[in-house]
Amino acid sequence: MAAVSDTIAPLPDAEEAVTHRVGSLLVRPLEVVSALLLCVIIVLLLVGVASRYVFSYPVVWIDEAASISFLWLAMLGAAIAIDRNEHLKLTLFLGMFPRRTQGFIQTLGLVLTATFLLVMLQPAVEYVEEEWYVTSAALNIPNSFRVAAIAFGIFAMLSFIVAQAVKTSTLRDLVLSVVLVAALAGAFWLLSPALLRLGNINILIFLVGVVALCLVMGVPIAFCFGIGTLAFLAFSTRVPIFVMIGRMDEGMSSIILLSVPIFVFLGCILDATGMGKAIVDFLASLLGHVRAGMSYVLLGSLFLVSGISGSKVSDMATVAPALFPEMKRRGHQPREMIALLATGAAMADTVPPSIVLIVLGSVAGVSIAGLFTSGFVVAMVLLAVLAVLARIKAAGEHLGNVRRAPLKVIGQTMLIAAPALVLPFIIRSAVGGGVATATEVSTIAVLYALIIGIFLYGGIGPRKFYQMLVETAALSGAILLILGTALAMAWALTQTGFAQQLATFMASLPGGWIIFMAVTIVVFLLLGCVLEGLPAIVLMAPLMFPIAKNLGINDIHYSMVVVTAMNIGLMTPPIGIGFYIACKIGNVSPDEAMGAIWPYILALLVGLVLIAAIPGISTAVL
Repeated sequence: MAAVSDTIAPLPDAEEAVTHRVGSLLVRPLEVVSALLLCVIIVLLLVGVASRYVFSYPVVWIDEAASISFLWLAMLGAAIAIDRNEHLKLTLFLGMFPRRTQGFIQTLGLVLTATFLLVMLQPAVEYVEEEWYVTSAALNIPNSFRVAAIAFGIFAMLSFIVAQAVKTSTLRDLVLSVVLVAALAGAFWLLSPALLRLGNINILIFLVGVVALCLVMGVPIAFCFGIGTLAFLAFSTRVPIFVMIGRMDEGMSSIILLSVPIFVFLGCILDATGMGKAIVDFLASLLGHVRAGMSYVLLGSLFLVSGISGSKVSDMATVAPALFPEMKRRGHQPREMIALLATGAAMADTVPPSIVLIVLGSVAGVSIAGLFTSGFVVAMVLLAVLAVLARIKAAGEHLGNVRRAPLKVIGQTMLIAAPALVLPFIIRSAVGGGVATATEVSTIAVLYALIIGIFLYGGIGPRKFYQMLVETAALSGAILLILGTALAMAWALTQTGFAQQLATFMASLPGGWIIFMAVTIVVFLLLGCVLEGLPAIVLMAPLMFPIAKNLGINDIHYSMVVVTAMNIGLMTPPIGIGFYIACKIGNVSPDEAMGAIWPYILALLVGLVLIAAIPGISTAVL
């Protein structure tokens, strides 16, 4: 969920000029429409839940209306995210170049992105025309009204990218970048007859080489996948580019993914109302007096808060400011605090409602109810290994002036936190027990949090509420665009026959499921470092899950291993994006924190090995 790119390995002052918002006046109408669309989606889903469960009279057109609104929200949000510079990107390598070179590389990345969007615009319009002949079942309207969002979103993103390139780049860099991109495209086009004969080597050239080069240049990950896939289809196959639009539509339009923006919005409510801080205060009054108590509070807070927000960034931003001052007073080193914060967030990402689990369930066809139930237990195993390490490291903690909180204080903080504490258990039990889907529970949770926040936690002002809606739209758009382009790339991989070859190779490995599980851990640790969770899942799940099933590995067990390995990779320096976000939130230099995080990473790896080796940890509660 690390979508705010300026928190990742920030560059010197020159970066501020590059990330300056260039389309603010043009984007205002999109922000208003996006905020309204999110409200419409929540209201529609709430009406659907009420009609189904309260009045036993399901309204059949609600899902279609919500689906139309959802795709428009995703594409408008993706455009807003460009204006706000909130698309996920990897800037670690870009910061290694000289300042002058950075400017040219950033301009080249903008030109590559603009070229991709420009090429995709015509197929997107054609897709709208094709879908005119497809009529929705309930509303009986052409599907073009829904998929027009893709064409409009591509046009809006192209407009913002061009405006950004013109305003932030020098004329020399802009001209050189355009010439270089045109020359490369021309060279690949001339070489396309030879490339057609190379077969699967093109996977290394385009889907690995081009994507990796774009990542190093700081191009947002969604566009890295898009550029690589477009180049692969255009220069090494005879598949029309038009197909890419359909795959992107498929990646962004699953009804299960409707819960993603709603859980993101729930995380915003958690931050704005102080519900997360209430949980932290209660745990601090309960455990703060024991040795390693504040470390336990930090881990416990991440565990519980994650069960409300579903977002690692939101979890860390809620917990760190409330606990770090007291932890420093007790002698905790800032680098140790960051290490515990980062690995604690990785631990908590399987606690429902995890957006990663929702996406995995959608892509791999795994029961989300089962994932939510199992994820709770898996997180407790990881919590235990981190707590043991924290206790060992607390030998030198200063407790001279620390006193146990009076029972009255504990009671008061528990009373204040109780409405917030109930929410994660409502979410887990409702989905895990099959009472409602993740999407339905997400809307109920938002309504509950809004009512509790307004009446018990001070409320949310209209201006703040609007900002939260826009922020949710931008973050959701960035997430969903990654899913769309990643699914297009995964589809391109499967069409080459690579998936079948990989399945044959993996099935032939000696050692059966144990070796396959070890390979899975290594693959997702590495992918988690580079790609972050969602794109790694969308790319690899369609390839790996069928192999796991053929080897007799339970889907839920395998899912827990995949997500845990990926989360550990996300927090592993020097590339792991989540590690840099934790450093930014805690205001600690990455160089200082890097040496302290390895024992905590090792503890998580011990937990991961236990989860992989003992299927019952993941499946016993199902």
